Amino acid sequence: MNWLLVVAGAMVGAPLRFLTDRFVQARHDTVFPWGTFVVNVVGSLILGLLTGAVAVGAAGPHAQLLIGTGLCGALTTYSTFSYETLRLTVDGARRYALLNVALSLSAGLAAAFAGVALGRVLWS
Repeated sequence: MNWLLVVAGAMVGAPLRFLTDRFVQARHDTVFPWGTFVVNVVGSLILGLLTGAVAVGAAGPHAQLLIGTGLCGALTTYSTFSYETLRLTVDGARRYALLNVALSLSAGLAAAFAGVALGRVLWS
């Protein structure tokens, strides 16, 4: 029955990704993929918070399946990040492509580390 937790989380994460991406991207007049950037950073923060909660015993395997694998797995998107970076490169927007890689990696990792630290503090 663990798979139901993953499905339930994904049922929230996938539409949330789509709606957030469209909402954010519609407000920026640029080829930079801000929508994908935002969902990936937010997903990294959520997964970091969950990891911090697990580390102090405030969350367990069911939360990991529901939120970590289901919600965050469907909310974040490495494939779209890769595709959009490739598209930027092919379309001649190489600086945007490099910026996308640099910002996505640094902000995603920073959000994950901050989430772990915050999760440990909040639930310890």
